[in-house]
Amino acid sequence: MAAVAEDLRNPYRPHLATLEQVRPEGPGIMTFRAQFQDPAVAEAFHAKPGQFIEVSLFGVGECPFGLAKGPDRPGPLMFSVAQMGKVTSELHRLRAGDIIGIRGPYGNGFPVEEHRGKHLLIIAGGIGLPPLRSVVEYGLDHRDDYEQLTLVYGARSPELLVYKDALEEWSNDDRIDVHLTVDKGDETWTGHEGFVPQYCEELGFTPDNTVAYTVGPPIMIKFVIITLTQMGFGDDQILASLEAKMKCGIGKCGRCNVGPKFVCLDGPVFSYRELKALGEAQ
Repeated sequence: MAAVAEDLRNPYRPHLATLEQVRPEGPGIMTFRAQFQDPAVAEAFHAKPGQFIEVSLFGVGECPFGLAKGPDRPGPLMFSVAQMGKVTSELHRLRAGDIIGIRGPYGNGFPVEEHRGKHLLIIAGGIGLPPLRSVVEYGLDHRDDYEQLTLVYGARSPELLVYKDALEEWSNDDRIDVHLTVDKGDETWTGHEGFVPQYCEELGFTPDNTVAYTVGPPIMIKFVIITLTQMGFGDDQILASLEAKMKCGIGKCGRCNVGPKFVCLDGPVFSYRELKALGEAQ
């Protein structure tokens, strides 16, 4: 096992994994469940909420994706893919039984252990929910460690909300408060309409003993941070993942450098205090 653990730390080597399930989440979005072929690798693999993996499609390329399953839950790894370019388009062609490569986990993740005893306010937009799903599941699995769990999640339209089964399950679970919104509803939508940042303001969260984790489109993250600061949240009470900027995962390609930092190595999770310092460093 020690040799396997050491092998997992080799940043260049992907481990073979078999896709056990491939299912659509909505237009242009697929969710994959993958099991390592080597049981020793599966046993040695441990990830924190908010960490990511690099998924290799041999002969095509690789991309980073946030892990979408709580670290204490057994079974295959889970990640979701929005069709954006060559690699993601080819991933969408795969089916159960196909082989991919996985290396990781990488990144710092969300400091869920450090924030025990607090209210976790989880704010997601669109395809930003997958890495935060791991936080939700971790929070539910360790519910007694937190004062309160709240999820605010939105998408452009109802069909773009991912993990609808899980959202329904969480909405019926009294251990977590779930608030859903869409930019514009359709004839089937009976919930809230409006942007995520404004919805947070309407819900009237207070910063008392609260930390906010947010992942989503960069423009959403920007206005979530603005809204939370206006609501009295301090710079260390707001944490965001910048995973959209990453590529190689190991600080070699240079795509994700922000000032003196690399998102894949120093993040992808940063406090607002750190983000402000990075902005000043550029």
